Amino acid sequence: MRKLAHPDHLREWKARILEERPAVEKTIVVTSGTCGQASGSLAVIEALRGEIASRGLETKVGLEITGCHGFCEMEPSLIIYPDGIFYKKLEPKDVPTIIERTVLKGKRIPALEYEDPSTGKKHARQKDIPFYRDQMRLLTENNFRIDPERIEDYIALDGYIPLAKALFDMTSEGVIEAVIASGLRGRGGAGFSTGTKWRLCRIAHGHPKFIICNADEGDPGAYMDRSLLEGNPHSVIEGMIIGAYAIGAAEGYIYVRM
Repeated sequence: MRKLAHPDHLREWKARILEERPAVEKTIVVTSGTCGQASGSLAVIEALRGEIASRGLETKVGLEITGCHGFCEMEPSLIIYPDGIFYKKLEPKDVPTIIERTVLKGKRIPALEYEDPSTGKKHARQKDIPFYRDQMRLLTENNFRIDPERIEDYIALDGYIPLAKALFDMTSEGVIEAVIASGLRGRGGAGFSTGTKWRLCRIAHGHPKFIICNADEGDPGAYMDRSLLEGNPHSVIEGMIIGAYAIGAAEGYIYVRM
């Protein structure tokens, strides 16, 4: 991969990615983070690939593999766009019916739809399911649209554009001021101002300085860090680089429990 020397090069890359993407009629998005794989998503993915290929649908049906969408209890699950149809707790044997009935004929499969346990109501579309409908997904919204192993998916969604703006259009102090003004705070519980923390790091004596990403799941049963790292890793990397620029660090480390 060639080095990008100017924000225009990044924008040109994004334009190329979008231009080269095949125009498909339907896209099947499969969740395949740790929780999905533990529940059998890899077998479902292989079944989908085989079914799409055997029917000669490669130019009409896209298949995207993403990280966790958050609803781990319903894994393996998928969403069929553009209608947003959500099917849960899938097995490879479900795949031919999904392709035949929903992808090709536009018909629902009630047995695979989510049923609200409190009301008994079926929800065909992902956006109507209470678990998703009632959330404001500021950090994980793009988990639905990004293959974490493809930087091109992140670039296509304006990834690294904020970094280019910080490096080429702002001073380090300007970045800190913008973060303070945004009201961004830490997610660990104390709610400390991120911009203030960065400013204290910048004015602290001592060199070299390092940027540390604390991605440790310290609380039993907590997987919020895993969801970010698996689902949208480049957002973490971009944030670290911006933070490093702001505080004057040249190296960074991610602390994560294996």
